[in-house]
Amino acid sequence: MIKRIIEISQAKTFLSIRYGQLLLSQNGEQVSSIPCEDIGILLVDHSGVTYTHSVFTELLSKGASIVLCGCDHHPTGMLLPIESNSLQTERFKKQIETKKPVKKKLWKQIIQAKIRHQAVIAGKDSEVYKPLMTLRHRVRSGDPDNIEAQASRKFWPAYFSSLTDSSFSGITRNFDGHPPNNMLNYGYMVMRAAVARAICSAGLLPSLGIHHCNRYNAFCLADDLHEPFRGFVELKVRDICKNNGYVETLTQDIKASLLEVLYEEVTIAGYKGPLMVGLHRTAASLYRCFTGEQNELDLPEL
Repeated sequence: MIKRIIEISQAKTFLSIRYGQLLLSQNGEQVSSIPCEDIGILLVDHSGVTYTHSVFTELLSKGASIVLCGCDHHPTGMLLPIESNSLQTERFKKQIETKKPVKKKLWKQIIQAKIRHQAVIAGKDSEVYKPLMTLRHRVRSGDPDNIEAQASRKFWPAYFSSLTDSSFSGITRNFDGHPPNNMLNYGYMVMRAAVARAICSAGLLPSLGIHHCNRYNAFCLADDLHEPFRGFVELKVRDICKNNGYVETLTQDIKASLLEVLYEEVTIAGYKGPLMVGLHRTAASLYRCFTGEQNELDLPEL
């Protein structure tokens, strides 16, 4: 079953649990009721939202992830279930014991997939298509030459120029930059939460990465596995820009469009279906790579 993404961004919304249902109330009146087992991600994006303790415990027990945003609408934290796989201890052990050469090989695959997606998004007629594909083949184990950064320097100017609106002229990729950076940030944040949830469902530690290793980052592995899925967000943002132009404020409709990315069809190693389900296939393949059952990650096509 495809899990639902619930986004709460209205003031004076009260969340509570009753009989396994997430209840949404406004001004003392119930406005919605959603089975907790149907929820994959709860995204709270308003400081005026209140909730009972059981909202977190019940949703986490059903395997959902919870993303909390600050006043700037940027994520400030994420809650994930501690026990989401019956073989979790064994899988943690395998993940921790994975040798560095294996991690480097997996990172190479991830970066090659990311760069290939960037080339596809830029288009075969783009002047950066061939250079990006050339860079893709130059990625070595662990990417010691930082080909990822070299590819990004070629990709982003081509991407922003493809938005076909003069208002996007001169824009660069920057977290705090001008739109459509706001949409990219929001889309990446939702995708990262979905990736983290899939990692937990596979019985892996989201904090123990194969490349990212910031001691202050609790989602290093999620950031690793997030990379080959960024392209789906970038395509969606480009579509929104072409239909809506320069979007200064993320409206409910814009957010809803960005959330749709997780329900779009994706192809991953023979699987064809919703991206949110496909994430679990990729996470499961990562564990099999840790155990030596397979050498190649199951990564998405774009």
